Amino acid sequence: MDADRLTETRALAVRFDQVLRLDRRRSPHTARAYVATAHRLIDFLSGYHGEPPSPSSLLALPPADLRAFLAARRGEGLGPAAAAREMSAARAFLRFAAEQQGEIPALPKVRAPKRPRTLPRPAAPADAVALAEETGAMARSEWIAARDTALLLLLYGSGLRISEALALPASVHPLGGTVRVLGKRGKTRVVPVLPLVAAAVTDYVRLCPWPLERDLPLFRGAKGGPLSADVVRRAVALARRQLGLDDRLTPHALRHSFATHLLAGGADLRTLQELLGHASLSSTQIYTAVDAAHLLDVYRTAHPRA
Repeated sequence: MDADRLTETRALAVRFDQVLRLDRRRSPHTARAYVATAHRLIDFLSGYHGEPPSPSSLLALPPADLRAFLAARRGEGLGPAAAAREMSAARAFLRFAAEQQGEIPALPKVRAPKRPRTLPRPAAPADAVALAEETGAMARSEWIAARDTALLLLLYGSGLRISEALALPASVHPLGGTVRVLGKRGKTRVVPVLPLVAAAVTDYVRLCPWPLERDLPLFRGAKGGPLSADVVRRAVALARRQLGLDDRLTPHALRHSFATHLLAGGADLRTLQELLGHASLSSTQIYTAVDAAHLLDVYRTAHPRA
């Protein structure tokens, strides 16, 4: 009986994964994280109550159970931000469980840990370009060097997420002054492309040994398949250490740098929201604080009386 109940609840988590990916168009990374939380919640409740939960029992989950789950995860070393994400994923799974059974979700009222406000640290423009060039210089072949340089310049020059850049089809080449990008949840936006970036991509395409068919990814791995984001992150980490740059200067930090430098140059928040593909303006407003922090750093460094 317990085995049947556990199988039924696990099957619910599998359907949750499918709905996240196909219907709600969440990224594979987000779907994996949410479904992993769903399975952790099922495992916790099985041990906490001595029997696995059924889909129907999830509808009546008391707040104390959810608080106990969160406390257990915090005891495993989760910080406030990670615990808040864990709570959000658990609540999404419980909401899904209710919807699958035709019920109106009545979620346990448990407050998530308060996330500390952290500001992304922008790279100086020269450092962003140097990182792109150094990553290329450390590559083991000429075409991979051109690829890595072009990709990182695109992240910084157009403010793309790495997943968005790696999803670009080869049909976008040759790049003009703009490129259409498929962002989160299937939303498209148009972003600017600097001549320097377009030239770097053209150089990569010229050297790439693999046929770049229109519907296949523009950026290819060493063996011709899609390029992995982890490969890029490892290459950036090596180049960053070589240059002695801050450990926080990751591929995603190049997107933060794009946003901060545009804001410092006079871009308004609404324009920045469109360029970054943020669903709400509140996500973009953090860059006003980033810009103020950056200016204060410059002031303290440059002013003789600071």
